[in-house]
Amino acid sequence: MRVAVLGANGRIAHAVARAFLAHAHQVIAVTRSGVCRGLVGSVDCRAADAMVEDDLIAATRGADIIFNGLNPLYHQWPRYALPMARNVMAAARAHGARHLFVGNVYNYGYRIPMQADEQTPFSPDTEHARIRIAMETLFAEEAERSGVQTVVLRAGDFYGTVGEGAWFDQALMARIRKGVLQWPGDMDIAHAFAYLPDLAETFVRLGERMAELPAFETFNFEGHTLTGHAFHALTQQALGRPVTFKHMSWLPMRLVAPFTPVVKALLTMTYLWRRPHSLDDGKLRRFLGAIPSTEPVEAIRQALLDQGITVASDAKTARLSEPSPVLQAMR
Repeated sequence: MRVAVLGANGRIAHAVARAFLAHAHQVIAVTRSGVCRGLVGSVDCRAADAMVEDDLIAATRGADIIFNGLNPLYHQWPRYALPMARNVMAAARAHGARHLFVGNVYNYGYRIPMQADEQTPFSPDTEHARIRIAMETLFAEEAERSGVQTVVLRAGDFYGTVGEGAWFDQALMARIRKGVLQWPGDMDIAHAFAYLPDLAETFVRLGERMAELPAFETFNFEGHTLTGHAFHALTQQALGRPVTFKHMSWLPMRLVAPFTPVVKALLTMTYLWRRPHSLDDGKLRRFLGAIPSTEPVEAIRQALLDQGITVASDAKTARLSEPSPVLQAMR
């Protein structure tokens, strides 16, 4: 297949592009500059401004699938997200291409349950939830109106691969070189994470079987559901040394929020660190069978390596003097 990957220099899209290339598919890597970094294989780098419909149509010419990895800065979603989504639909219509979209848990709003599945109602409690719901509504309506197929794969907070911008590297591991793990919420609250290499591989498997699916379909990707206790224990095992746990203070962000739009936008989503949640991937498993799933300790170990942090040579055999009872229970 020829897969146009939009935003190919972005963290998620870059991982997806690499996964498609690893499966011997051709990738059209679309970036604003036309320069694509770190991709090896059958790659065609093209430039496009995703806010310009004709640009996007020209840049995706020849694609069988368009992977939508466009992700404006958090505070710019109200201005850019929906117009970009409409342009992606125009490009898919123009080429008769299928559309893959990475969804998130925002759609469920404040009432997100411990096990959210594809039938869990959406709740537009925040601006970001309203935008994401509107985008998926647009995709569903386009599928019915013109037959442009969209498959949404919904996942939690991503981590892994080289880069910055995720909670993992910006908050949880921000002080790990000093032996401190920060957790933004209550340690007993379960939180949904998605290890990017597993998520990217799952996108490939879905892309290869899109012809078997209806014009609009959604799947949930469970990834790793971890409490603060479990994440702490796994991080220690991955590092092979003890780590101090500290609650992350939100005060600095609240102080700068009035003057920093992106921080102000981020603070609207802090409820996800107070509300236990996970994604039920039963439907995805029934369709794909086995789902790519790296063991959490190995995923955290590799994610730390990606950040240039020294880790245990083998996280599976690393042991601390007092293993966490939470980790033992998970096993």
